[in-house]
Amino acid sequence: MRTSPELRRKLISVAVVSAALLTAAPAAVAVAQESAPRPAAVPAALTEAAPGAPAERLIVGYRSGAAEAKSNKAAAADAETKAEKTGEDVDFQRRLGTGAALVELGTNPTRTSVADVVAQYEADPQVAYVVPDRLNKPTAVTPNDTDYSKQWDLFESTAGMNVPAAWDTTTGSGVTVAVIDTGYVTHSDLAANIVGGYDFISDTAVSVDGNGRDSNPADPGDWYNANECGQGIPASGSSWHGTHVAGTIAAATNNGKGVAGIAYGAKISPVRVLGKCGGYDSDIIDAITWASGGTVSGVPANTNVAKVINMSLGGGGACSTATQSAITGAVNRGTSVVVAAGNENQNVSNSSPANCNNVISVAATNRAGSRASYSNYGSLVDISAPGGETRTSTANGILSTLNSGTKTPSSENYAYYQGTSMATPHVAGLAALMKSANSALTPAQIESAIKANARALPGTCSGGCGAGLADAAKTVQAVKGGTSTGTTFSSTSAVAVPDDGAAIESPISVTGRSGNAPSALQVGVDITHTYRGDLVIDLVAPDGSTYRLKSAASDSADDVKTTYTVNASSESANGTWKLRVQDTAAQDTGTLNSWKLTF
Repeated sequence: MRTSPELRRKLISVAVVSAALLTAAPAAVAVAQESAPRPAAVPAALTEAAPGAPAERLIVGYRSGAAEAKSNKAAAADAETKAEKTGEDVDFQRRLGTGAALVELGTNPTRTSVADVVAQYEADPQVAYVVPDRLNKPTAVTPNDTDYSKQWDLFESTAGMNVPAAWDTTTGSGVTVAVIDTGYVTHSDLAANIVGGYDFISDTAVSVDGNGRDSNPADPGDWYNANECGQGIPASGSSWHGTHVAGTIAAATNNGKGVAGIAYGAKISPVRVLGKCGGYDSDIIDAITWASGGTVSGVPANTNVAKVINMSLGGGGACSTATQSAITGAVNRGTSVVVAAGNENQNVSNSSPANCNNVISVAATNRAGSRASYSNYGSLVDISAPGGETRTSTANGILSTLNSGTKTPSSENYAYYQGTSMATPHVAGLAALMKSANSALTPAQIESAIKANARALPGTCSGGCGAGLADAAKTVQAVKGGTSTGTTFSSTSAVAVPDDGAAIESPISVTGRSGNAPSALQVGVDITHTYRGDLVIDLVAPDGSTYRLKSAASDSADDVKTTYTVNASSESANGTWKLRVQDTAAQDTGTLNSWKLTF
């Protein structure tokens, strides 16, 4: 079937906006060189220990003529002598291959006790050296991918996302990320991490692959002629957009070619919803549901359920109830939904699904760490990430996997793109790293940790860029091996929110805590309201201090069901906390259904 001009306009309204899609410029790849190793310092058992952590074991080297250098019995007797002189536990453990002796200092030694033992060994003329048995950790290895040096967005200190240091902890193994996009065109630098997906495009005029929905998410190309997608819209070649996004998340790494993926141990499930001129909400809604493990009529059950969904797509207007329902369902099933803020240089409140509840809305920054000129902004942005800006140099974009075909697939290649579409997979990749490091994390906890561990933008931002620039290493470290849930205090007493401007308050009594509240206090809010832009929401601390969670805005979407993160470290944890809600306009009413504090 052919689409009418009006239908084409509707389709293009939800098309992905990826400004200035540029091809990769050929350039010689500079191989990263590790700095030469520093000469070994003179051993000093105390100073060589990890900062703030006294050594628990010592390596003692005896002079060649000493009995302790060859006899374990003599070394053990010497340890006992040192114990008697210091009053500390000193036990010989074993002989090292170099002939040195390993001694243990007992449980939880203090720096003072270690210093006493070290002093005894250093004063012994038979001892050549005494050093701590330090605990080493894997170091961040520079990938050998030939174009890695061009991926400033991963490693540059100014505006990169500090990804390599996160690889010391995790590479995303065990996590599947669904890329809901244009599908996938075969690429050898990505193929090893691709698992089964689905083609959800039901309209053959959009799918251009000759059929409707099926289990093959291959991208046949999304090119179109001038005026084909609306009057005045110029022709465009195929974008291979989904493949570029997927490469940022999980391109094969340390394979001696191409680029490195942020969560290169993760798997990508390509879920096709965008074709010629864009894609329908209805297809996207089914894709969100299926990718997160929900049931879609006529579609086989998903055997590669995603714990992270990347949606580098969007259109104008408020978040629809239908789209919100699908997102809420995905989050309730334990899947984080990461969405591009949009490329219109406007308030994100006008861009869906980035303005929906329970999503991680991502703005784009340039190589200097400022908000990219095209990026949407506003109070609904959660976080910023590198999206690139190619006005001055193509190399300032985001390099990833692509295809050289202008219409249909041709040979694989790599290209620099810019857009919030490129920023979003950076955060989706981070979410995969986090989920791999701590599988018990909920979507709310993932969002909260990403925001709480962001760093201030090194550049400028007008209009609101969320919590700052995402920091992969800091965020992964914060959630690694920690408890996934804190202590939660909640109120489930419903309170009506009138439309007369009067503020309502709901209290929660917090007891049994010590000290102050955390710097990342989580405030979960569930409010039903038919025009959420009218609402002003504040958290009131026990001493009466207020923290603005939400201001009034031009936002016609329904309900506020989300989790805010508050730096409440200056507040006493115990006491009566209150949620204050005010409806600033007439006509619409609502209900505060429940809210909670998680310490």
